[in-house]
Parts: sequence; C-alpha cells; structure tokens
Amino acid sequence: MSIFTPTNQIRLTNVAVVRMKRAGKRFEIACYKNKVVGWRSGVEKDLDEVLQTHSVFVNVSKGQVAKKEDLISAFGTDDQTEICKQILTKGEVQVSDKERHTQLEQMFRDIATIVADKCVNPETKRPYTVILIERAMKDIHYSVKTNKSTKQQSMKARS
Repeated sequence: MSIFTPTNQIRLTNVAVVRMKRAGKRFEIACYKNKVVGWRSGVEKDLDEVLQTHSVFVNVSKGQVAKKEDLISAFGTDDQTEICKQILTKGEVQVSDKERHTQLEQMFRDIATIVADKCVNPETKRPYTVILIERAMKDIHYSVKTNKSTKQQSMKARS
C-alpha cells in the first residue's frame, strides 16, 4: 500500500488574499493577515514580510498563476514585485466574518468613547458614560462604516 504525498505543493497558512480587478481580469496575491494593515499604514516596510510569495495569481486557493500576457496588458509590466506592490496598496483585502465583526465592534466602541468624551449632560453638568452612549447608538440603530474614520463618524453621531 503506497500513500501518495505531493511534495511540490506548498500549503499556504495564515493567508489574507488581496484582490484587484484590472482590464476585466481578477488578480490576487497571498499575504500574511496581520501584515497587510501594517503595510498600508506604513508601519511595515519590508515586502518579504508581507507577501507569502512574490507570485501574482488568478486564483490563490487553486494556485493558478497569472499569465505574463495578462499582467502586461493590465499593469503595463511583468515585474511581479511591482505588480504585488500595486495590488497591495490599491486592492481589496478578503476579511473573514469574525474579523469583520470584531473590527465593527471595536469601531463602535471607539465612536461611543469619542462621543462620550465630547458630550456633557446639560442638566447635571456631568459627562455621559460610554455605556449610555453605546445604548443610545444601538437604540437609534447607528451603523458603523468601515471606510470612514472613527472621528468622522463620531461627529456625525453627535449631530
């Protein structure tokens, strides 16, 4: 009885897929989840720390590498590193459901904290508590937008 084990297959773990559509085609790169945000904010400078592999894929999960002609027609170059940088800065990150929920909860709390810091009860001249603000925001069904900063949203929540 022989067991077939593929030795040329590399399993990618802790993967965040960053996608970008260009020239009617979808291009993807495989990155480390926690490093993508660091790269975009300027904390992480080393591209090797962010990317799992310097290849540009059509489909990361299936391991389909993008054709050279497609890269040239979409990006004007076939330099994988340069294309990876473009996708990393302008592409959209695939985020899991749990991560998205955690991020929304954190932003909701941050907005409530900012509002609580800025607002005072006119009758008692005492600041509102964060819990009270959170409850009020939930009562009015305030929805958090991930593409706007917490400061901008706190200004809108106060008005």
